[in-house]
Amino acid sequence: MSVVAEVCGLTPKAIYKWIERGSLPRTEFTGETEYADKIAKASGGKYSAAQIRRIGKQQLVM
Repeated sequence: MSVVAEVCGLTPKAIYKWIERGSLPRTEFTGETEYADKIAKASGGKYSAAQIRRIGKQQLVM
């Protein structure tokens, strides 16, 4: 969590809220933030921003 929080410029508490909700924040899907891009870059290519957004959006549409 601390790596994700650091690359996104957020606190670990904010990241835990994403996990509790099961989704990235709404701002990620409205283009206001680019957290998925930052997380993808930090993953060293293991995940793409598109994959992160798709996984992070699943709970929003349920």
